Amino acid sequence: MIASDNRYTGIYRCRDKEILIGKKTLVMGILNCTPDSFSDGGRFTDVEACMRQADLLISSGCDVIDIGGEATNPKVQPITAEEEISRIIPVIKAIRGKYDIPLSVDTYKAKTAKAALEAGCDIINDITGLFGDSEMAKTTASYNAGVIVMFNSRIFGAAENKPDQDILARAEEEVSKSIKIATDAGISPASIMTDPGIGFGTNREQDGALTEGLIRLGFDGKFPVLYAASRKRYVRSLAGKDDVTEEELDRITSGLSVTAAAAGAAMVRVHDAAGSRQALNAFDSVFYGS
Repeated sequence: MIASDNRYTGIYRCRDKEILIGKKTLVMGILNCTPDSFSDGGRFTDVEACMRQADLLISSGCDVIDIGGEATNPKVQPITAEEEISRIIPVIKAIRGKYDIPLSVDTYKAKTAKAALEAGCDIINDITGLFGDSEMAKTTASYNAGVIVMFNSRIFGAAENKPDQDILARAEEEVSKSIKIATDAGISPASIMTDPGIGFGTNREQDGALTEGLIRLGFDGKFPVLYAASRKRYVRSLAGKDDVTEEELDRITSGLSVTAAAAGAAMVRVHDAAGSRQALNAFDSVFYGS
């Protein structure tokens, strides 16, 4: 189904789960099991701490938990799949043993994805848009998992170094290629979600253009769109000052969540699930009548 404003409505399928899109804006809660993530690195490096955070995210109203084992900041040294797996698998198993909530794994490595899917994950959130590992699309398809394909301008030359280019046209072109990789591997279109890649090699003006043009990244209602700007440089720039607290970043993120929802996002990925959920409840009550 396609809504009157060309946003996606319908069912997003991920393994044995069906996520209804079009009745409210969904919230994906971030759980970084890393020592070096840009915002919350080191806070959730053992299973008990991760479970406390998972409990908080779920009680705050998030619809999906996105679990990451490797920081994506380009200044951070990449880790092996084995190290990434050792960080996330105990956490995935612990959450899955208590909750049936859809779980996403934030990885670009097929070996990590396979281990996560075996442990009970439902969605592969690939920041390389399936370009990073030639086995990723096939691995995802073999489990009938959902996939999120992100526009990552770092892969084919950072967009921030080309400020005059049409960032939306470029994002459409590259995400289209990611979608083709997915469908050629056997991933159902009903299991594909897109992500504009806020902050991945983009400048702040480009981030604004991508935010405003979210409908285009859903290809006029063919795919749901995930918006992930939480605590990033774009959010910090909107504070209008250099010294910004985490609480202030989360308040601005909540405002951007509403902005993204109005622009066509089906789901927002955030650190502070409670703040965005409350803000979106107000938006959804008017926009969706929920």
